Amino acid sequence: MTISPVSTIHTALDAAGLDVEATSLHIAAALDEDLAWGPDATTLATIGADVTGTAEIVAREPGCLAGVPVAALALQITAERDGVDLDIEILREDGATVAAGDPILRATGPVRTLLTAERTSLNYVSQLSGVATATHHWAKALEGTGTAVRDTRKTVPGLRVLQKYAVRCGGGTNHRMGLGDSALIKDNHILATGSLAAAFRAVREQFPVLPVEVECDTLEQVAEAVDVGAELILLDNMSPDIAKAAVEICHPAGVRTEASGGITFDNVAAYRDTGVDYIAVGALTHSNRVLDLGFDLA
Repeated sequence: MTISPVSTIHTALDAAGLDVEATSLHIAAALDEDLAWGPDATTLATIGADVTGTAEIVAREPGCLAGVPVAALALQITAERDGVDLDIEILREDGATVAAGDPILRATGPVRTLLTAERTSLNYVSQLSGVATATHHWAKALEGTGTAVRDTRKTVPGLRVLQKYAVRCGGGTNHRMGLGDSALIKDNHILATGSLAAAFRAVREQFPVLPVEVECDTLEQVAEAVDVGAELILLDNMSPDIAKAAVEICHPAGVRTEASGGITFDNVAAYRDTGVDYIAVGALTHSNRVLDLGFDLA
């Protein structure tokens, strides 16, 4: 799919559910960061202004993609700053799985522009594809069980919207985006208000239509949260056996459940067999390994 001119890049971002203006500002700041100490000295010294060429972003290892149109936009913004044109072609869509050696994106134009944009472009697509790849592994482990993997707010500062988009590309679902789109009553809120019920009533009175999740450490708290009307209960650091008992309290009442804390690939089978609706994995965004991608001139 050829995505020049820029309007088509914007269409690709819109289709991904990403705000074009916000993404553009983020990329511009990343480019400014890379050029804060001066222009690309190595490229200016070694590449003539009239030299053109083609570069490809290529997978160095298998993975699941996210952020390809973001990488394309980084290239496009750099071209606009340089006052030149690039022909950009997306070769693999976000959400696709790739093998080592697969080309992902191709751009043709002035080599100075291509190399100036190289690292910023790669940083986005590598980081986001790392999130998508990790999520994809979890989603495959839960496939067919009715349990979904989802993220947390443990995101890299400034990258939350993009990282949560990458989770969706990998087959996961999103928890709340921030502090205001749903309420999550945790132990500190319960301690501050005096009881779980008091904390729930306080949230419900001030925000009557906001979804409310309650974090519970014990089955007694689970029963109390169900009684007060919680819609979703986070089962915090519960063993699989206790989590299963919690599900048996919640599901007959129509309350969804989310297991969180200490869940790894080694024990995920035990947790998925409890019947929980979600398994929360903070590592999807806070400590994932980037996908190894290269930027190669033809």
